[in-house]
Amino acid sequence: MSEYIDNTSAREEKLKGIIRQLHAGASVEEVKLAFADLLEDVGPDEIVRIEEALVQEGLDPAEIQPLCDVHVAVFRDALDLQKAPETVPGHPVFTYRAENLGVRRVLERVEQALTAYKASPNADTRQAAQDAVAKLREYDRHYLRKENLLFPFLERTGFSGPSKVMWGVHDQVRDMWKALTQLLAEAQEQDQEVLATRIDGIWEPLKHQIEEMVYKEEHILFAAALERLNDADWAAIRDQGEEIGYAYARPGRAWVPGMGTGAEEPPSPTEAHGGAAVEVAEASAAVDRIALNTGVLTEAQIDMMLRALPVDVTFVDENDEVRYFSQSRERIFQRSPAIIGRKVQNCHPPQSLDIVQGILDDFRAGRRDEAEFWIQAGAGPDAAFIHIIYYPLRDADGTYRGTIEVTQNIARLRKLEGEKRLLE
Repeated sequence: MSEYIDNTSAREEKLKGIIRQLHAGASVEEVKLAFADLLEDVGPDEIVRIEEALVQEGLDPAEIQPLCDVHVAVFRDALDLQKAPETVPGHPVFTYRAENLGVRRVLERVEQALTAYKASPNADTRQAAQDAVAKLREYDRHYLRKENLLFPFLERTGFSGPSKVMWGVHDQVRDMWKALTQLLAEAQEQDQEVLATRIDGIWEPLKHQIEEMVYKEEHILFAAALERLNDADWAAIRDQGEEIGYAYARPGRAWVPGMGTGAEEPPSPTEAHGGAAVEVAEASAAVDRIALNTGVLTEAQIDMMLRALPVDVTFVDENDEVRYFSQSRERIFQRSPAIIGRKVQNCHPPQSLDIVQGILDDFRAGRRDEAEFWIQAGAGPDAAFIHIIYYPLRDADGTYRGTIEVTQNIARLRKLEGEKRLLE
């Protein structure tokens, strides 16, 4: 057994060495030539483990992101020989894969529409291109379910580095299809050759990033997820996916928990759902009414009040773990029950992590008592104007006990003028 462990450790060290050489500037061809025998039978889970190990050893996920395609290029020959995860309709992985099939078709449609527009820029071809790109952007639901459902469950198994890298790529894709949308919305009074060059400058890298991410999902992410998650996890992911939505596919119902597509032993409800459901149920059984500073309310009354407020409220405790979010009528940012118990740092894209961490550090040290932001979302008469404010929560002794985030679309409020009396 010890010999097996030693051999496995040595193999993983060699694989990590391959990644380090790539980061040091070695070419894919050089690495493949030097490690041909080692690369013959590399599996998706090994790639996940070595990237995760490098992150734990101090490698910034932001350094992995730009070289992610290079990593895959080195291991692609071995990955192409791996059998795709076997799932059935209704299993979340089956749905993810169906969406990937859909996005491949949409990419072809966008390619054709852009080609027609570049060849003959007019109102009809531009509208067709805009419609095709709008259809492509529906694929964001696929990314949102990864970020808000699949990644949180994987993080509980220790899988975090690769998910951060993927989230960074998602945001790059979002930036590019937003830029392409804006370009197509511009006036057509520009040189046809210049227009074609500008379109290609966005479209080619956008298409490449989406296709490469599909490959990484199909050959690495899904296999790693099926290895780590069990049926209870997958059932929770499916149940919570409806609120976020789907792109180009709807989940079937052929798969039911217990069919063996995940680990055989499901966790307790506490393990599967971050403990939130069990904690709430136990508290409800033990306490009927809760005494507050200025009144006594039942849990049901508190829940109804929070859901009725025209704002999104999220609470993060002193350990930086998400403990609550409201489900108000007007949702601003995507939330799902899977984030309960998740580190708030993992709930934000990599490029905003330093800002979030800075706010929490300042709150914890007592250097500030609020952090306020506002964002213009979209254009036109129905555009949202998002106001976001964070407040630290401190107990009577001044000890930091967490942070509350309050988010609201205040576009309508900004348009108010004069006054409106209550009786009116």
